[in-house]
Amino acid sequence: MNLKRIKIRHKEKTLVDINLTIEESLALVGQSGSGKSLTLKALLGMLPESMSYEIDYDADFKLVAGDTVAFVPQNPFTALSPLTKIKKQFFIDESKQREIFRRVGLDSELLDRFAPELSGGQLQRVVIAMALESSPKLLLLDEPTTALDPQTRVLILDLLKELRQELGFKILFVTHDMNSAKSLCDDICVIKDGKLVEDGKMSEVLQNPKENYTKTLIEANFANREFRR
Repeated sequence: MNLKRIKIRHKEKTLVDINLTIEESLALVGQSGSGKSLTLKALLGMLPESMSYEIDYDADFKLVAGDTVAFVPQNPFTALSPLTKIKKQFFIDESKQREIFRRVGLDSELLDRFAPELSGGQLQRVVIAMALESSPKLLLLDEPTTALDPQTRVLILDLLKELRQELGFKILFVTHDMNSAKSLCDDICVIKDGKLVEDGKMSEVLQNPKENYTKTLIEANFANREFRR
């Protein structure tokens, strides 16, 4: 998938002007304020009215309409009603819900539960199942493992890799976590002040970053220091 241009403006100022090529799985990383979250919101049609944006992309994709794109948020509680049974929050019938629960490693009896009765890992799997019910071609991930413990984080990342290989969708992973990005994605784009400063194969960029900005992000992250401030 080729996002030929994503341009976001506020009044006369250009906040983001980038292009992205998503071959299979792409991580978009950068400090807070770099433009990665704005990019994700533009793809979801969730920018505030004060901002304007242009997206030039391959003709067979309908981004905002949701026909080919699904979204997994950072916090599953933002996508789930705590007062409605899980099965009532899908648009597909219960037989298909059970099938998709099987795919994400959940027992179908959880469909009759409420969100507060589930663990964080179970809730994230539910949200992934909901994202997959429309058979998307592109899955947008907004740091979906940030709030999980290390063991559960690995399980969710492994699940996403397995689902991508099985179902054939592409991934755009917006994250500050280089370890998770390395685990899930083949390619990486580094964004600074709304511009791409470095991109390429994940292994090559991590082993031999060309830009000091990229080196700083890698060093800070692998030293277990938060750089998304």
